[in-house]
Parts: sequence; structure tokens; C-alpha cells
Amino acid sequence: MNNKNNRNIHRQSIVIVEQESVPERRRVSSSELFGAQNEILIDHHDDEYRLRITSNGKLILTK
Repeated sequence: MNNKNNRNIHRQSIVIVEQESVPERRRVSSSELFGAQNEILIDHHDDEYRLRITSNGKLILTK
């Protein structure tokens, strides 16, 4: 048999899923949260979290 005739043809299927409408989320700028500080504390269910801005401008959240 000729290998050219035995090639497997793979076809990709594309499925389009309609997204459910999501209620608009509250958006807060980091400058509004931090002000002139680089770190804030967040109380959540009796636990304290620390959100800070790194020297590279990234956000890190730690417990």
C-alpha cells in the first residue's frame, strides 16, 4: 500500500459557546487602594492578608 493513501487526516472542530452575561464587577484602581503606600492590610473572615506592590510594580497577596 502507498503511505500517501494511508495518511490520517485530523480535523479540528471549533465550538463557539455563547457567554452568559456576567454582572458588572466593581473595579478599583490600585492607586485608589494604596494611595501613597506600597502595602495595605485586608481583613477577610477574621484573617489578615497583606497586599503589596513589588519593586517591579506587581501585586503580591500573602496571608
